[in-house]
Amino acid sequence: MSEIKTYHKLVRDRIPEIIIQAGKQPETRVLDDEEYSKMLREKLMEEVQEYLTSGDVEELADILEVMLSLSKLHGATWADVETIAERKRAERGGFQEKILLIQVRDK
Repeated sequence: MSEIKTYHKLVRDRIPEIIIQAGKQPETRVLDDEEYSKMLREKLMEEVQEYLTSGDVEELADILEVMLSLSKLHGATWADVETIAERKRAERGGFQEKILLIQVRDK
């Protein structure tokens, strides 16, 4: 009797090929744009949670891959995203100084 494991999640492009090479049979379908957008957001949350759990830099690479796909989905290049990040860094700073905002009082 064959075992079936259900995932229903977005996977990297070569995963079906890797599954076949392992002697198993994947069932897949191509998402439409709306589904793809939703599943990319879910994948981002999944990868962020995996990073928060493990602290492994490999998970940061997975987060980056999802971010690259999301930027393309929005019609932006990675250079566009970096430009926006640089502008925000110039206007508001980065996170290098490790500042924790405790509270703000009215004067």
